[in-house]
Amino acid sequence: MGKKISKSNDIPFIDLDRQFVEHSQMSIADFFDRHGEVKFRELESSLLKTIALDKGLIVSTGGGTPCFHDNMEWMNRAGITVYLKLPPKALLKRLSGKEGVQRPLLKGKSDEELLEFISETLARREEYYDKAKLIIDAHKLNANEVMELISQHNN
Repeated sequence: MGKKISKSNDIPFIDLDRQFVEHSQMSIADFFDRHGEVKFRELESSLLKTIALDKGLIVSTGGGTPCFHDNMEWMNRAGITVYLKLPPKALLKRLSGKEGVQRPLLKGKSDEELLEFISETLARREEYYDKAKLIIDAHKLNANEVMELISQHNN
């Protein structure tokens, strides 16, 4: 959704996962396999903190990013954080596609296992997500409606 908001409002967009792949010169799955999650989270946090968030950007992070290395606190100090809240089944639909297949923590899971994993992970991560400056129930909203809510919050 960040990319759609970016395009329709002419705001630069950065995908942290894409930055990670470019920096490490390997896919996230390969990095996980070779170095593990701890090293992944360290490099992810380091890359996040090199982004000049005061430049009016939209930065898309992975779902785990806010939960490690005080990343959420750093993002809150650096800009407006937005948690686009979705129910587990909506996340399953998104993650069952091409994007989800490449995520190391989701690899090899059936839809039923994935839904259980998403529900459990969401429950653990919610305390970090709830620290966002703006929480939007995005389940039935399009990119323009989300941007309108963000604009209202910003004024």
